[in-house]
Parts: sequence; structure tokens; C-alpha cells
Amino acid sequence: MRIDAHQHFWQYHPVKEGWITDDMQVIRRDFMPTDLKPLLDEHALDGCVAVQADQSENETLFLLELAATHDWIKGVIGWLDLQEPDLEEQLAYFKANKHFKGVRHILQAEPKGFMTSNRFVEGVKSVGKHGLTYDILTNETQLDDVLELVRSLPAMPLVIDHISKPDIRKQSFDHWAKYMKILSEYDHVHVKLSGMATEADWQHWTEQDFMIYFDFCLEHFGPKRLMYGSDWPVCLVAGSYGRIIGALQSAVSVLSSEEQDWIMGKTASNFYKLT
Repeated sequence: MRIDAHQHFWQYHPVKEGWITDDMQVIRRDFMPTDLKPLLDEHALDGCVAVQADQSENETLFLLELAATHDWIKGVIGWLDLQEPDLEEQLAYFKANKHFKGVRHILQAEPKGFMTSNRFVEGVKSVGKHGLTYDILTNETQLDDVLELVRSLPAMPLVIDHISKPDIRKQSFDHWAKYMKILSEYDHVHVKLSGMATEADWQHWTEQDFMIYFDFCLEHFGPKRLMYGSDWPVCLVAGSYGRIIGALQSAVSVLSSEEQDWIMGKTASNFYKLT
């Protein structure tokens, strides 16, 4: 399958989506399956993974309801409070839903030390014990904590969203590369080739802006640990769906067809156990 491994749905509310600033007006509206399906069809994608954008159990239920009525939504990455005493019961409840594949917390908004606290780490371990995955959403300034988190976890499926958001606009590289190289030594850590356009100059980016990051990820993680994600509809602040997927397809075009297949769907299918 060809899979978009990272996208979102929401029914826009100015409080719930308060993170959408004035310069992101283009995404201040509802984004639902009827908006995405034509784009997936246009680019010959078989399905997607819907990822939480709001930190609430209602968000998880909302995404699971969408997946239940749209068979091309192959998986859901929801939100659960990983520090709640009843986490085990919540995980058992949600795991019973075939579409529930893993958990994410918006770590980029948390203070230093949050993700390495004992309660949070134990929560992520519980996710892994239930056979589920964990998406790591951070920016490059948090990579020291990401490394500590990864080192404290068993060999459960982990994926770094948006290549951990280096400042592509400023072509920030060395600090990011230092930590990503170390993280690549952990075989259970994967990377989403997603969210890069929104870390670049929204109005003036070119495919070349991403190549140093793409080449680095390819060299150190390899295609079997890389997966395409559009980050739709957030990506629309920096370009159309077609332009986002086109930039990645241009980058992978030099690879063998098998390597391209891994990045464009097979890695995500294996990682999230999609059917």
C-alpha cells in the first residue's frame, strides 16, 4: 500500500485550535475525510494514518469514529494522558479497536524534563507493552531529551515526527544531525519525512532546501525506517498537497523502486500494522 503516514482531521473551533495563529488563516476551517480523499486518489495513495491534533480523549474517539466509516483511514494515533493512574485500563479499552495503532503527546509544547520524567516514561512503556506505537513530536532543541527518552524505553516501535523539526528556514543542521545520528543507532526508532515545508520559508522554499536533511536521514536510517507523511492540512500554510508530496517524490526518485516503496508506504504499513 501507498500510505500518507501523518495527517489530521478537525472541526475547527477557535479555542480548541488556538494554536492556529493569524498567519495560518488558510487552515482556520474544518478539514474532514471528504476534503482529503480526492487528494489521496489524485496521488495514487491507498490510505492514511490520522494523528491527534488536540490533547483530549474526545479527539481520540473522534478520529476512531471517522476511521470506522472510512476504510481508507487505516490507523489512528490518538492521545491519552500517559500519567493517569487508570492508563492500563484506557489502553486495554482503545486497543480493542482495530484502528487504534498508537499514542502521541505534543511534547514540543512541554518544558524540558517532561518527557524524561519517570511517570511519563512509564506511561510510554505501558503503550509498548500493549503492542502499540509511540509518535515523538519534538523540535530540534529537545533532541537531548529525546535521546534520553529513547534510551530508557524497551525496543518498542518509536517514530520521530517531522524529522524533529530542525529550523530549515535557517538551514540549521549540525546540532540536529549530531543527535539524529545517535538516534539512528537504535533500530526501533523510525522517522517521518513530514512537516519540513512548515519549518522552511513558507512562501519561498524549494525542494533543494530539504535535500541535506533527506540525504542524512536516508544515509543513517535507511528507507525501511523512513515514511512519508504530508502533515495535511497543516502543510497548506506552506504549499498544496501536491507540492508537498511532489517534493518528496522528487527526492526519492533517485532510489530503486523497492526503496521508494518502503518510504511511500511499506514502512508505515509494517510499523503501524496496517491492513
